[in-house]
Amino acid sequence: MILIGLKHTSELTVTDAVTAIAVGSGDMPVLATPMMLALMENAAMLAVKDELPEGCTTVGGHIASSHLKPSKVGDLVRAEAEVKKVEGKKIEFKVAAYCGDTLLGEGTHLRFVVDKEKFMSKL
Repeated sequence: MILIGLKHTSELTVTDAVTAIAVGSGDMPVLATPMMLALMENAAMLAVKDELPEGCTTVGGHIASSHLKPSKVGDLVRAEAEVKKVEGKKIEFKVAAYCGDTLLGEGTHLRFVVDKEKFMSKL
Protein backbone atom coordinates (compact mmCIF):
# COMPACT_ATOMS: atom_id res chain seq x y z
CA MET A 1 0.00 0.00 0.00
CA ILE A 2 1.37 3.37 -0.98
CA LEU A 3 1.15 5.81 1.90
CA ILE A 4 1.44 9.57 1.98
CA GLY A 5 4.81 10.50 3.43
CA LEU A 6 6.86 7.72 1.83
CA LYS A 7 10.27 9.17 0.93
CA HIS A 8 13.46 8.30 -0.88
CA THR A 9 16.73 10.08 -1.63
CA SER A 10 18.82 9.33 -4.74
CA GLU A 11 22.35 10.62 -5.31
CA LEU A 12 24.48 11.40 -8.34
CA THR A 13 28.02 12.63 -8.70
CA VAL A 14 28.20 15.12 -11.56
CA THR A 15 30.44 13.73 -14.30
CA ASP A 16 31.12 14.88 -17.85
CA ALA A 17 28.45 12.39 -19.01
CA VAL A 18 25.62 14.25 -17.24
CA THR A 19 26.57 17.80 -18.16
CA ALA A 20 24.48 20.08 -20.35
CA ILE A 21 27.15 19.77 -23.05
CA ALA A 22 26.96 15.96 -23.09
CA VAL A 23 23.18 15.66 -23.17
CA GLY A 24 22.67 18.55 -25.58
CA SER A 25 20.57 20.77 -23.34
CA GLY A 26 23.17 23.54 -23.12
CA ASP A 27 26.78 24.45 -23.76
CA MET A 28 28.18 24.63 -20.22
CA PRO A 29 29.98 21.92 -18.21
CA VAL A 30 27.34 21.85 -15.45
CA LEU A 31 24.67 19.35 -14.40
CA ALA A 32 22.07 19.23 -17.18
CA THR A 33 18.53 20.07 -16.18
CA PRO A 34 17.21 16.84 -17.76
CA MET A 35 19.64 14.86 -15.60
CA MET A 36 18.50 16.65 -12.44
CA LEU A 37 14.91 15.84 -13.38
CA ALA A 38 15.84 12.20 -14.04
CA LEU A 39 17.39 11.99 -10.57
CA MET A 40 14.16 13.38 -9.08
CA GLU A 41 12.16 10.78 -11.01
CA ASN A 42 14.49 8.05 -9.78
CA ALA A 43 13.93 9.09 -6.16
CA ALA A 44 10.16 9.06 -6.68
CA MET A 45 10.21 5.66 -8.39
CA LEU A 46 12.27 4.16 -5.58
CA ALA A 47 10.13 5.76 -2.86
CA VAL A 48 7.21 3.49 -3.75
CA LYS A 49 8.88 0.53 -5.47
CA ASP A 50 8.67 -1.86 -2.50
CA GLU A 51 4.97 -1.09 -1.94
CA LEU A 52 3.75 -2.07 -5.40
CA PRO A 53 1.90 -5.28 -6.28
CA GLU A 54 4.03 -7.96 -7.93
CA GLY A 55 4.45 -7.34 -11.66
CA CYS A 56 3.82 -3.61 -11.31
CA THR A 57 6.00 -0.54 -11.59
CA THR A 58 5.46 3.20 -11.90
CA VAL A 59 5.92 5.39 -14.93
CA GLY A 60 6.35 9.14 -15.03
CA GLY A 61 3.44 11.22 -16.25
CA HIS A 62 4.49 14.79 -15.51
CA ILE A 63 7.27 16.71 -13.83
CA ALA A 64 7.56 20.43 -13.15
CA SER A 65 10.62 21.86 -11.45
CA SER A 66 12.75 24.91 -11.15
CA HIS A 67 16.52 24.69 -11.72
CA LEU A 68 17.93 27.52 -9.64
CA LYS A 69 21.66 26.86 -9.24
CA PRO A 70 24.36 25.11 -11.29
CA SER A 71 26.42 22.13 -10.15
CA LYS A 72 29.94 21.52 -11.42
CA VAL A 73 31.66 18.29 -12.35
CA GLY A 74 32.60 16.48 -9.13
CA ASP A 75 29.67 17.81 -7.07
CA LEU A 76 27.43 15.33 -5.26
CA VAL A 77 23.77 16.04 -5.98
CA ARG A 78 20.89 14.44 -4.11
CA ALA A 79 17.25 14.35 -5.07
CA GLU A 80 14.51 13.84 -2.51
CA ALA A 81 10.99 12.67 -3.30
CA GLU A 82 8.02 12.43 -0.95
CA VAL A 83 4.56 11.05 -1.67
CA LYS A 84 2.02 13.85 -1.18
CA LYS A 85 -1.17 12.37 -2.65
CA VAL A 86 -2.44 8.99 -3.84
CA GLU A 87 -5.57 8.57 -5.98
CA GLY A 88 -5.93 5.01 -7.22
CA LYS A 89 -3.04 4.44 -9.61
CA LYS A 90 -1.98 8.11 -9.59
CA ILE A 91 0.77 9.19 -7.18
CA GLU A 92 1.82 12.81 -6.66
CA PHE A 93 5.25 13.67 -5.25
CA LYS A 94 7.06 16.70 -3.96
CA VAL A 95 10.61 16.63 -5.38
CA ALA A 96 13.73 18.66 -4.68
CA ALA A 97 17.41 18.50 -5.56
CA TYR A 98 20.32 19.72 -3.43
CA CYS A 99 24.07 20.10 -3.55
CA GLY A 100 25.05 20.08 0.11
CA ASP A 101 22.59 22.46 1.77
CA THR A 102 22.01 24.45 -1.43
CA LEU A 103 18.64 23.98 -3.11
CA LEU A 104 19.18 23.34 -6.82
CA GLY A 105 15.57 22.93 -7.83
CA GLU A 106 12.16 21.87 -6.57
CA GLY A 107 8.79 20.96 -7.93
CA THR A 108 6.18 18.26 -8.35
CA HIS A 109 6.14 14.90 -10.08
CA LEU A 110 3.28 12.62 -11.10
CA ARG A 111 3.67 8.86 -11.53
CA PHE A 112 1.20 6.12 -12.43
CA VAL A 113 1.17 2.51 -11.26
CA VAL A 114 1.12 0.16 -14.25
CA ASP A 115 1.26 -3.56 -14.85
CA LYS A 116 4.63 -4.08 -16.59
CA GLU A 117 3.40 -6.78 -19.00
CA LYS A 118 0.25 -4.89 -20.06
CA PHE A 119 2.22 -1.66 -20.44
CA MET A 120 4.83 -3.24 -22.70
CA SER A 121 2.21 -5.10 -24.75
CA LYS A 122 0.78 -1.75 -25.89
CA LEU A 123 4.00 -0.71 -27.64
